[in-house]
Amino acid sequence: MTIQDIFQKKSEKKKITVLTAYDYPFAKILDEAGIDIIMVGDSLGNAVLGYANTLPVTMDEMIHHTRAVRRAVKTALLVGDMPFGSYQESLVDCVKNAVRFVKEAGAQAVKLEGGKTVTEKIKALVEMGIPVMGHVGLTPQSVHQFGGFKVQGKNRKTAQNILKDAEAVEKAGAFSVVLEGIPHKLGKRITEALSIPTIGIGAGPCCDGQVLVLHDLLGLSGDFQPRFVRRYADLGKAVAKAAKDYQRDVQKGKFPSLEESFE
Repeated sequence: MTIQDIFQKKSEKKKITVLTAYDYPFAKILDEAGIDIIMVGDSLGNAVLGYANTLPVTMDEMIHHTRAVRRAVKTALLVGDMPFGSYQESLVDCVKNAVRFVKEAGAQAVKLEGGKTVTEKIKALVEMGIPVMGHVGLTPQSVHQFGGFKVQGKNRKTAQNILKDAEAVEKAGAFSVVLEGIPHKLGKRITEALSIPTIGIGAGPCCDGQVLVLHDLLGLSGDFQPRFVRRYADLGKAVAKAAKDYQRDVQKGKFPSLEESFE
């Protein structure tokens, strides 16, 4: 899967599938299932590392997990998510950390949150040959500024600002843009206005593609289930049952059996 393949999907009105992965086993499963884009998201913080939000995630942590995913991915386009503090301070930091994703971790593209404020950085990376995915609307790295994880673009002014951000990201050279936490009509409007693919998460059904956090999709996030998440499995309960069954069998002397032992 290449950037050109992703563009072609939009032109042919074929939906783009995106999921997050943070380790080798899950990445291998997703890649073999035919997922178009596998993203090592900074959602790593919530989903795997136990942080309250994405803000504490470091570049070293992102590189470590992206390397693991890279070893598994043979077909999908691999995108590394630039964590908070890795690109905001300066263009130099942005370039340095994006290069790390490509050279050290094997990512084929990076994702930056923000609209007009990050266009200079997007342009610089694209000119270097590093494809960039944008991210506008509800940007989790700005959670404190938003006062929580709230739907953005609900009035005319803020909706127009998000549209302008998406257009600025496209003009800067991004190959796609994530639309997160916005009304579905705004998601449709932006998708129709842009020539690059839109990837929705809580942005309605009219985006060119959709992305979900894998652990949300699999029921591994506990009781956390935003409105836009559909659970396709409940592995949390399955794993808990397996652990309890194992504990019972060990305690009762039923595991291991002689068949599971060596002579």
